[in-house]
Amino acid sequence: MKAKSVYIHIPFCQQICHYCDFTKFFYDEQSATDYIEALSNEIETTIEGKKNQVQTIFIGGGTPTVLNMGQLQSLMQLITRKFDIDNCQEFSIEANPGDFDEEKIKLLNSFGVNRVSLGVQVFDDEMLEQLGRLHRVKDVYRTVELLQRNGFYNISLDLIYALPNQTVEQFRQTLDEAIAFGLPHYSAYALQIEPKTVFYQRYKKGKLHRPPQEDEVQMYEMLKDTMHKYGLNQYEISNFARPGFESRHNLTYWNNEHYYGFGAGAHGYLPGVRTGNIRPLPAYMKQAMENGKPILNAEEIGKREMIEEEMFLGLRKMSGVNRDLFREKFGFPYEALYGDVISMLVQKGLLINEGKNLRLTDQGVLFGNEVFEKFLLEETDLDHVR
Repeated sequence: MKAKSVYIHIPFCQQICHYCDFTKFFYDEQSATDYIEALSNEIETTIEGKKNQVQTIFIGGGTPTVLNMGQLQSLMQLITRKFDIDNCQEFSIEANPGDFDEEKIKLLNSFGVNRVSLGVQVFDDEMLEQLGRLHRVKDVYRTVELLQRNGFYNISLDLIYALPNQTVEQFRQTLDEAIAFGLPHYSAYALQIEPKTVFYQRYKKGKLHRPPQEDEVQMYEMLKDTMHKYGLNQYEISNFARPGFESRHNLTYWNNEHYYGFGAGAHGYLPGVRTGNIRPLPAYMKQAMENGKPILNAEEIGKREMIEEEMFLGLRKMSGVNRDLFREKFGFPYEALYGDVISMLVQKGLLINEGKNLRLTDQGVLFGNEVFEKFLLEETDLDHVR
């Protein structure tokens, strides 16, 4: 095994959300059945043998729980055949509130799934409709209750803020309602307007009105304060957890570690190469069935790119980039390459460089992209580092 984490993409949805730019298609029973067969061939071709050791598995989408019972069972049988679930630290699935019934939950439980990430987005029925979501607030309560009744306690609620016309007070109401569940993990992301989405088209026509930037900053500060008040540690820019409930799979990404990506549009990172799969469903399935290698592009990752990504991704974590781990990976401390950049960003109050960690300040988090771009390297920058 070249990686210890596995991402599996299920691209089907009952409805396409207006903000979503992930690889997704309307659910069709026959297409979904054929897709799982193609997915199986891709995984079998890529990884030999059975019961391979992995640390994390994440089934994302799309909406994985839109699959019917037979399809979901086929998917789970494939995963448990290829990977050693008994020794897998975290086996997660994404879901929408309202997609679960007790039968599906028991099926997932029986195959070793131990974490559920619920796409709640906002506790406001009118806003949910504007987002193109099918579920309503009552579905969140019913789904969480069903999950807990059937032994699922490692549940994450995913939220989006800075929504069109959303006020600070409205986000406060969503936060209060979310935190009242007392769950061990929450994610919250500011809305991004992505190309090829309904929201993007509206934005270009001047018909999408986002809150002013100062309101978005206020929402983020409120988010951090609320999570801290209720004992949830911020361990990444947009993620909060009780100790021990951090998303181990997502930490694979932020720690710049290797992972497999399977399915239409999925991305993987293996030693020296990042891969991206074919996105269109018929093309993906055709290639996956023919040779098990539906790869659209494979980008070689050299030392320069690896170092850049180590900094970008590591600085997303509140613990930041560890000097000893950086030296272990690359053979020199990060100051040898970025000394002047780090000094400048520390003076501006955007970075803290103390002990063994380099991390963002509160102000640095707000201007994260401006900080990250300072760590881009020129082709010759590594020539003088030992």
